[in-house]
Amino acid sequence: MIIELPDNVRNIITRLNTAGYEAYAVGGCVRDSVLGREPQDWDITTSALPEEVKALFNRTVDTGIKHGTVTVLLGRESYEVTTYRIDGKYSDSRHPDSVSFTRSLVEDLKRRDFTINAMAYGNDGLVDMFDGAGDIEKGVIRCVGNAEARFGEDALRILRAVRFSAQLGFDIERETMAAAAKLAPRLADISAERVHAELNKLLLSDHPERLITLHELGIDRVIMPEINEIAEKGELPRVCSLIGRSPANICLRWALLLAAVRRSRDPKEALRRLKFDNNGTYTICSLVRLTDAPLLGIGEQSMRRLINNAGRDLMELFFMYRMAADPDSDYNAAYELYNGIIERGDCTGIDMLAVNGRDLMELGIPAGKDIGRILSELLDRVLDDPALNTRESLLPIAKEASGL
Repeated sequence: MIIELPDNVRNIITRLNTAGYEAYAVGGCVRDSVLGREPQDWDITTSALPEEVKALFNRTVDTGIKHGTVTVLLGRESYEVTTYRIDGKYSDSRHPDSVSFTRSLVEDLKRRDFTINAMAYGNDGLVDMFDGAGDIEKGVIRCVGNAEARFGEDALRILRAVRFSAQLGFDIERETMAAAAKLAPRLADISAERVHAELNKLLLSDHPERLITLHELGIDRVIMPEINEIAEKGELPRVCSLIGRSPANICLRWALLLAAVRRSRDPKEALRRLKFDNNGTYTICSLVRLTDAPLLGIGEQSMRRLINNAGRDLMELFFMYRMAADPDSDYNAAYELYNGIIERGDCTGIDMLAVNGRDLMELGIPAGKDIGRILSELLDRVLDDPALNTRESLLPIAKEASGL
């Protein structure tokens, strides 16, 4: 098998080889190349020690020197070059307590998670000691060596196995499945941020129905009880189908998932647990909140109120969400109605009123809660009748509402 290495990668490998060291592209970039995909980045592994790598290149950065990683800078590109290593004990179920460097490629590859990620490619061709290429051909996710040992070292690999199966459409090999189910409780030791990142990749994959595998392995009960609840109600296949047919927008897909438990759980609980940022939490919770908002057959007044309720910035995603959640309904007329309101520039929020708080204070209304109350009343009138959105119409209404 011939892999076309980028020029910079080839040059790094060749310079290390010329100096008497082994060097290979390794891991995901080799896997993707075998799959016929364009790698996103290229990692290099070598028998050279970090200080030996640094001596060969003019521009380097000590990005992970204690773990053997030196970043080599060539022009505007950067490449991680890591010394062959052997990992020590994993007492936290995630990171090795120590690493030791080795001159043996096989020792380095033995510590990796799955056979498809344990291939290397250099000037002497493909090195595939664990038949990763064969597993790619068979469409299988299989641990390197003993599956329980690999998952025992790093519990996140359990979730990664499901994520890779979702991204690649591969099956998880029987012994790997058994070990994942046995050691799933150890995922409780993994940070919420890492779990969140893996779940995002799974949901955005071509096979989000592999959420069912999370349930089959008992992973959901450890990291995402909401999925278990959906499965226990018999709704997980339906929800997975909706997600799989929806646009690949992460907030949209999370909303479709969490809407299935909205009557029994606040979606914010799961999002906080998984350390979502404020923007993501707001967007997802807003979509879930609007799941049952009237949309079909409504008129202009109701649509303007809906836009105000949802927020103009959310409406396009809201339509995508409702179309995904209810694929049997026709939302074209509602979308045309919404577009007409936007194109006309109808007022759909306080910020679009022809008057503001300063205008009301100039009328003699004192600053305070009355300002907000009156602006809300003005908006309510304008949502019903956009023609009222002029200073000439609104200031007398405001004065009357204030009791002046």
